[in-house]
Amino acid sequence: MSGDMEIVITPAGIVRTVYCEAIELHRLGSIDIRRGSHVEPTDDGQWMADLSPVDGPMLGPFDIRSEALDAELQWLNERWLLPASR
Repeated sequence: MSGDMEIVITPAGIVRTVYCEAIELHRLGSIDIRRGSHVEPTDDGQWMADLSPVDGPMLGPFDIRSEALDAELQWLNERWLLPASR
């Protein structure tokens, strides 16, 4: 994961982003942080990205955790981040 951070600000002033520590979000005002997904191992050592917290799919299985994390971030940025895409 890079240090880049996509931030969307709606005309109503709502800020959306996939959380990372590139900036201190509390400096933007009051914040509401919610889980967007879960990346967990399977019983056979594979990795799954569960995006159900944002009404998304289950991604995987992946051989290594970093692949699941990359897929999770890509899905969130492409399909969840923009309010019109929800």
